[in-house]
Amino acid sequence: MIQAPVSPAIEIRHCATLAEFEDCLRLEHAVWGDGEDIAVPVPIFAVAHHTGGQVLGAFDGPKMAGFTLALHGTRDNKTFLHSHMTAVLPEYRDRGIGRRLKLFQREDALARGIDLVEWTFDPLELKNAHFNLNRLGAVARRYVPNIYGITNSPLHAGLPTDRLVAEWWLASPRVKAILENRPLAAKGPSERFPLPANMAEIKQDDPDAAIRIQTGIRGQFLRAFANGQLATSIEARVARVDYILEPAGQIAGLELPEFHKD
Repeated sequence: MIQAPVSPAIEIRHCATLAEFEDCLRLEHAVWGDGEDIAVPVPIFAVAHHTGGQVLGAFDGPKMAGFTLALHGTRDNKTFLHSHMTAVLPEYRDRGIGRRLKLFQREDALARGIDLVEWTFDPLELKNAHFNLNRLGAVARRYVPNIYGITNSPLHAGLPTDRLVAEWWLASPRVKAILENRPLAAKGPSERFPLPANMAEIKQDDPDAAIRIQTGIRGQFLRAFANGQLATSIEARVARVDYILEPAGQIAGLELPEFHKD
C-alpha cells in the first residue's frame, strides 16, 4: 500500500461543522465499506458534539485523515465517554495518528473531569488489542457476544461481532506509566489465552476455523471474567499471541470500582 505524504504536523482538533461530520461519514465508508448496517450517520455526529460527547478529527491540511467519535454516558451517577469509533485512512496508518487521537481524547476528557473512556474491540483483532491494552493501558473485564449482530462489513468477515469492552482509566498510575513507556511490573499470578498469530488471515481465508476459534475464546473470557480476572495485555510468542489475564485486585497501578450493569 502506498502511503500518503504527510505534512510536518497533523492537526488534531474538535469537529463542529456539518461539513466535518460529512467528512467523518466518508472516512467511515473508506475504512469499513459502504454497508449501511454499521455506518454512523451524520446526525449522530452532530448529536454527540452537542450533548457532551466528542468528535475529534486528524487533519492533514484540509484533508481529514482520521477521526474519533465518543458518546456521553453515565453509570452509577458518574460520567464517562463511550468511544464508539476511531478510524484512520489506510494510507495514513502506522504513523501514530490513532494514538494521537486517543491522547487528545484523554486530555480533553480529563480537562472536563472525566476519568473513564470505554470502547469495544474485536478480541480476534490482535493489532488492535496490542494498541488498546499494551500501548494505551486499557483493561477489559466484559465480553459481549455478537453485540452489533452479523454485518456486511468485509472487516467483520461474516463472524458474530463479539467484543471486549476496554476500560481506559485515564488518571490511573497504570495508564500514566504505560503512556510514559515505563509499564509497571505485574503484582500477581496471570493466566494466558493463546490465539494464532495469523488470526487476521484466518478470519479472511478460513471462516470455519475462525468461528471455532472465536467460540473457544468466548468461553474462556466469559469464564475468566466471571471469576474476577481482567485482560491486561497481550504478548507475542512466535506463532501465537497470548492474552494475559490478572486478578482484578492485583493489577499494578489500578484500583477498579465494582462494575454495575445498567
